Amino acid sequence: MSRTAAARSTPAPAGATATDPAPEEAAPRPGGAPPGTPRPRSGRAGAWAELLRLPALFTVPGDALAGAAAAGRRPGPRTLLAVASSLCLYEAGMALNDWADREEDAEERPHRPIPSGRVRPSAALTAACALTGAGLVLAARAGRPALAVATPLAATVWAYDLALKHTPAGPVAMAAARGLDLLLGAAATAGGTRAAAPSAALLGTHTLAVTAVSRRETRGGSALAPLAALATTGLLTRLVTTRRTRPPAGRRAAAAPGLPGTTRAEDRPRQATDILATALGAAYAATAARPYLHASLNPSPELTQRAVGGGIRATVPLQAALAARSGSAVTCLLVAALAPAGRAFARRASMRKVSVT
Repeated sequence: MSRTAAARSTPAPAGATATDPAPEEAAPRPGGAPPGTPRPRSGRAGAWAELLRLPALFTVPGDALAGAAAAGRRPGPRTLLAVASSLCLYEAGMALNDWADREEDAEERPHRPIPSGRVRPSAALTAACALTGAGLVLAARAGRPALAVATPLAATVWAYDLALKHTPAGPVAMAAARGLDLLLGAAATAGGTRAAAPSAALLGTHTLAVTAVSRRETRGGSALAPLAALATTGLLTRLVTTRRTRPPAGRRAAAAPGLPGTTRAEDRPRQATDILATALGAAYAATAARPYLHASLNPSPELTQRAVGGGIRATVPLQAALAARSGSAVTCLLVAALAPAGRAFARRASMRKVSVT
């Protein structure tokens, strides 16, 4: 959502494969856009797919699922309602983002759906309102605790798009939205958010770093933000691969390290989730760290955009690592499966370019 992780669209020319960029690079760009700018998808459906950044949706369900895991519960019907609410609010933010930026995009990104005339501004605003309403209704169906989280989440999305995006508070608002989204899953599934607060803070910190980098993605020129994001990635990797101990009430002494009280069989599930958390933490670091490093060494617009894309793609392994850290192997694997699914969808839809603004 604005949590504005976004995927731009690129059509595949006749006879070209989805991985063959040569014809795209040779073709002229609409509106005088610079070389390397993806050409817009044709047709109404393609314009809306571009406006709503459909491939980025695969980074959303992991928020609620990681929140359910952090609360110590398995996903259930209320969790699915939270996921649906989250998807609606995310897409509301995407539509509102382009509506709010329509004048700026007319100068800097004229190929986008609104400035190119493929989507009317009034239609984008109407979609944002409708999707926000749907998200709140779905949250209400998941229970009062979920609605109590979804309401400030929706307010944060609108505040970011309409007022905070270009201010120093913008990255903080984006981070708050991601954190609230994770808490939405915990509230819907378990009726409370306290146990999920640490996971929400970690996910929000990652989002803060990505958003800070994205603020210079069209101009480049800043090595500080990607360097800070690189350091943040290292810290988060260390934290998500550290075992989170939550012994059952009344058994704290028995479960304390170095004391007897748990059998070897009881240790095996914990060991399995520890291994998963370590592997997914490594996948998170590998996805985000390299493009951050490249952007810090050469903060050109192209490398800065790649760093933003790497940070967005790293969201899913981070969510999965958080679920594993909370001790839920099944939820962890379910979230991890969203990454290849998202890549496959992006390739099939020819929407490979990732951005945040």
